[in-house]
Amino acid sequence: MLNNFSQHITNPAFKVISEIISEKNLEAYVIGGYVRDLFLNRKSKDIDVVVVGNGLDLATLCAKKLNVNKVSLFKNFGTAQFTYKDFNIEFVGARKESYQKKSRKPIIENGTIKDDQNRRDFTINTLAINLNKKKFGELIDPFNGIKDIENKIIRTPLEPNKTYSDDPLRMMRAVRFASELNFTIKRDSIESIKENSNRLSIISKERIIDELNKIILSKNPSKGFNLLFQTKLLHQFFPEMVSLHGVETIMKKSHKDNFNHTLEVLENISKKSENIWLRWAAIMHDIGKPKTKRFNDKTGWTFHGHEELGARMVPKIFKRLKLPMDRKMKYVQKLVRLHLRPIALVKGHVTDSAIRRLLSDAEDDIDDLMILCNADITSKNEMKVKKYKENFKLVEKKLLIVEEKDRIRNFQPPIDGITIMKTFSLHPCQEIGTIKSKIKEAILDGKIKNDSKEAYDLMIKIGLEMGLKH
Repeated sequence: MLNNFSQHITNPAFKVISEIISEKNLEAYVIGGYVRDLFLNRKSKDIDVVVVGNGLDLATLCAKKLNVNKVSLFKNFGTAQFTYKDFNIEFVGARKESYQKKSRKPIIENGTIKDDQNRRDFTINTLAINLNKKKFGELIDPFNGIKDIENKIIRTPLEPNKTYSDDPLRMMRAVRFASELNFTIKRDSIESIKENSNRLSIISKERIIDELNKIILSKNPSKGFNLLFQTKLLHQFFPEMVSLHGVETIMKKSHKDNFNHTLEVLENISKKSENIWLRWAAIMHDIGKPKTKRFNDKTGWTFHGHEELGARMVPKIFKRLKLPMDRKMKYVQKLVRLHLRPIALVKGHVTDSAIRRLLSDAEDDIDDLMILCNADITSKNEMKVKKYKENFKLVEKKLLIVEEKDRIRNFQPPIDGITIMKTFSLHPCQEIGTIKSKIKEAILDGKIKNDSKEAYDLMIKIGLEMGLKH
């Protein structure tokens, strides 16, 4: 195989760096993810340059020659960064690191390119390409990272226990790369992650969730979650999901493994949407099942109310995991709460009233809810799945017809509180809410149209029945 890749590093920044380091008698290399992605034929906008010397000075000189005005200098970390033609270029001095047991913050010393490669997480990220003029484009691969890329292996450059104990976030990164690249984590690494899984406790929830979200958005999110479970990493920060795992049997009646089912639903969703919060809804949709699991001699296993309990669990889990507590959480909570409603319609008679209520409750998230519910139809019985999917199409058709006719999505009452107050000479009071609620119920039940005249007439009738003066 070729060991010179000068034809692949054509960004003008590389030539400028090469000229500067030749003048200043320095060493510099492009390293890490950018090089790895060259061999994976993946486009990367992040370029990491390691300098044997002062990275801040080289970044400043390079930016000046490239006519880049803004350079971010992080003197405490010895790094510098600027953006050039949509590329994020970061400079850092070559270093070696040592760690203390209770912290992932390393003690840093200046080092060589070899020291810098030793401190990296995986062999596929140790690859470096020389930017010095005499050896421009020459590959430096001390740990056979290219071979690991060819064999689709995640392996640590040093002994795994040292790599993972030093910086436990690397365990999450191992799973993330396995999910993103569809690689296999080497057996000794898997065992080491199991041994060191409790070291994840020194990592902030924000850093853990950043890696977890990348796993959720990867091509193989279920692979990632299976690895997180297998290595006991999931147990450290998401015990509610761990509780979904397993099958219990009483009187020869078993329920399905809700962990595996959840991953099936997640995979189904990932084929349809890259919306991370819809994927989170898939992860959370059955989260209330372990706490609602009951066995009955006649009916077998039940999980009554798991959707409501699950919805109540969502904010607590989001808060603990440092996930956003804004409309994104509310969106996930809503889908968890409603995820059985369309399924119930598939099983029973589809009435216009039930459709209107679903549209009213789901609002603009109805399409995502239907994607989730479709994804939730999993069974080894192909005929059963086919029947459900066909019935589901009927429900979707009915949704379109009712919405077009009755305009219920994002329902706004045709009569507002001000009209009610003026009509009955009222000040703000409970009666106003009661009238609005009764008008809404009448529309959803199909007793009147979603129409201002019919709603007004009903308002008068309700008001008089309540003893109000018109």
